[in-house]
Amino acid sequence: MTLDRSVMLFAGCMVLLSVALTAFVSPLFVWFTVFIGLNLIQSSFTGVCPAAMVFKALGVKSGCAFN
Repeated sequence: MTLDRSVMLFAGCMVLLSVALTAFVSPLFVWFTVFIGLNLIQSSFTGVCPAAMVFKALGVKSGCAFN
């Protein structure tokens, strides 16, 4: 699995987790969903993604988006 796909999988899992936490634990977890969305928007403009840095440090091979 490439770095790009790993980041997309991680982001999708985090969105689903935050929606579940919002529905079953507290409505305030909606801010976690907002944070994830803002991070995705920020990384699309800057090309800097904290999750990509972590996955790269763990040895996941690079894809096209995050070099």
